[in-house]
Amino acid sequence: MARGGLGKWFGERWVDLGRPKKGGGYHKCGRRKAKKSRKGYPKCVPAAKAAAMTKAQIKSAIRRKRSKKQGVGGKPTNVKTIARRGRRKRTVRRRRR
Repeated sequence: MARGGLGKWFGERWVDLGRPKKGGGYHKCGRRKAKKSRKGYPKCVPAAKAAAMTKAQIKSAIRRKRSKKQGVGGKPTNVKTIARRGRRKRTVRRRRR
């Protein structure tokens, strides 16, 4: 039977993209002191997702997360892990009769 949903979410190993380890990989997600931390807000993703991302995607995700105001209304601030590229405007074509 396939495992999905919340069971899968808890089973994944979550890492902080903003805190790479010296030998490779990333530190576990989370932090001790939210107010006094110098590290910045964590951008947490599953380890498998982090391994599949390029350096540019990782930098972009961290930058977008830290640029938003954090903890508004006591809720965590979420940003998309992989940003969509700019969309081209669609031109409306008229049918010829």
